[in-house]
Amino acid sequence: MFYDKAPKNQLEGIKMTEVSIVSKECGMKNHELIYRFNQCRTQVVKIPLISSRVLCFAFFIFLVYSCNGQKKDTPDKPFETGGKTTNQEVFNSFPSVITTPTIEEQISPFIRRIFQDSKGHFWYGTNGDGVVHYDGDSLAYYNVKQGFAGSAVRSILEDKDGNLWFGTEDGLSKYSPNENLKGKKQFKNFRKNDGLVNNDIWSMLIDSNGIIWIGTLQGVSRFDGSHFTYVKLPETEIDATRGVTSTRIVHDIFEDRRGNLWFATNGGVYIYNPHSKEIENHISEENGLCNNVVNDILEDQNCHIWFATHHNGVCRLHMGADGLENMEFTHFGTQNNIDGTEVWSLFEDSSGNIWFPTEGYGVYRYNGKSFDNFSEREGLASKAIQCIYEDRNKTLWFGGHMGLYKYDPSNLSSNNPPIINMTRWQLEHH
Repeated sequence: MFYDKAPKNQLEGIKMTEVSIVSKECGMKNHELIYRFNQCRTQVVKIPLISSRVLCFAFFIFLVYSCNGQKKDTPDKPFETGGKTTNQEVFNSFPSVITTPTIEEQISPFIRRIFQDSKGHFWYGTNGDGVVHYDGDSLAYYNVKQGFAGSAVRSILEDKDGNLWFGTEDGLSKYSPNENLKGKKQFKNFRKNDGLVNNDIWSMLIDSNGIIWIGTLQGVSRFDGSHFTYVKLPETEIDATRGVTSTRIVHDIFEDRRGNLWFATNGGVYIYNPHSKEIENHISEENGLCNNVVNDILEDQNCHIWFATHHNGVCRLHMGADGLENMEFTHFGTQNNIDGTEVWSLFEDSSGNIWFPTEGYGVYRYNGKSFDNFSEREGLASKAIQCIYEDRNKTLWFGGHMGLYKYDPSNLSSNNPPIINMTRWQLEHH
C-alpha cells in the first residue's frame, strides 16, 4: 500500500493545550511530559482546566504512584540466561515499547530513498518535500521553489564525476557540486520536452558503462549524457490495487554480472541485452516467479537473484551453470515466519544479510538460515518502511512512513531497543 496521508497519530486524542499549564509550571516542555508518560506507561487522560497549582500537584502524585507501582516486564540482566540466546529471543525480552513519534518531529512524513554521496553527505528522497540534504550538521530542503524538478523523489544516484541524479514525479534533476551559484545549489532538470519518455520517474540505474537508464510510468529511457533514447518494452497489465499504475510502468532496473538489464514491471521481469538491443528473456509466474508485479530486484553475494513483489512476498532465483535454462525458485513466506505479502525493496548489507520490509509488519533480516523480524517491539514505529540503506560506517537506516530510523545493535547491551527514530532535532544535534 502507498501512503498519501499519514495514519492518525497515537496521541491524536490528546490536546496539547490541556496539558500546557502543567508543563509550564512544572518546568517541563510538552515533549518531556509525553516522554515521562511513556516511560511510566501511564494513560494520558483529559484533565479539566482547573487551578494550575492544583493540577501540577495532582500530576506529580499521579506520576509517582504510576511509576512506583509499575512491575518490571524483564529481569534486570536479560542477557544472563545461562545458555545460547537467539537474536529474536533477545528482542522478545524487551518490554513493550511505546513509540509515539509525531509527524511534526520528522525530517519528512515519508522517506522514500536514502543515499550517502562520495563526500559522506546524506540525501533523503521524500514523498512531498523534495530532497533533503544533510551535511552532518544541518538539514537543507530542496523542492520546486528552489529549482528542483519535483516533490516526490523515488531514485537517487551518483555518477563517476560526482554528479547527483534524482528521479522525481515531474522529471529528472541533476546536481553538480562544482556548479553552485553564489553558494546556492543549482539543479538542471530534464523532462519530456528534452527527450525523456515520461516525466513520472519510478526507477533509475547507472550501468557499468556510465549510461543512465530511467524507468518511468510510460516505459524506459536511455540517457548517455546528451541524448535520450526510448527503449520499448512489451505492454503489461494495469495493477488496479496501486494508486499510480500503467501498462508500461517500470518499478526497478537492475544490471546483472553479465551486463544484462532486468526491468521489473507489472508483467514480471524482462531481461534486455544492451548490446543487441533485444529482450532476451522474460520471467513471470509461469516460470515460477512468486508474483508478476515486481517492485525490486537484487543479486546477492552468492549470485542468487531476489525479487520483492507487491502481492506475494519475496522469492529467490537460483540459476544453474547454463543460466536461465534451468531456473529454480525458493519462495519465502508464512512457512518462514514472515508476515505480509507487499514488499517494496531489498537490500544486502556488508555482512551478506538480506533485508526487506513488508507492509504492516516492519522489517525482516535473513542471515542465510533464518529470519528475524524488527517492528514496534524493537523501536520501529513505522508500519510502512520502503527503503533500507547501509552507510560507509556500516550503520543501517530505514526510511518510510513516519520518517527515518537508525538501527543500532549496540543498544542491545543496555537492554534498549536497537532501532531509533531519528528526528530533525536528533540529526542536527547528533
